[in-house]
Amino acid sequence: RGPAQAATDARCESPLPARAAMDTEYVKLISSEGHEFVIDKNAALVSGTIKTMLQGAGTYTETAQGEVRFPEISTKTLEKTIQYFYYKLKHTNHEGQLPEFEIEPESALELLMAANYLDT
Repeated sequence: RGPAQAATDARCESPLPARAAMDTEYVKLISSEGHEFVIDKNAALVSGTIKTMLQGAGTYTETAQGEVRFPEISTKTLEKTIQYFYYKLKHTNHEGQLPEFEIEPESALELLMAANYLDT
């Protein structure tokens, strides 16, 4: 597990067990550079696109393998998107003012395109 994965785990407040990839409660998201993020399946299901791939009635390869490849999404963008999945999951049904989800201006366009594709 590389530094980006450890940073994602820490910021998402979701320490992952070493055998997470083998557990059906986790899914693997793979960036265009081949970086693998093993995340809680409930967090991944925040994305309508991922939800369809993992739970859809069709015969998606992703359903059987529990992993989704994103050849158009960079590691940095996918990492930030995963952070948003956890943010959204944590703050669903939250009352009052939500804490800000910070986005660097230079990555806003890439994140917007990824969010549109992922239906988040």
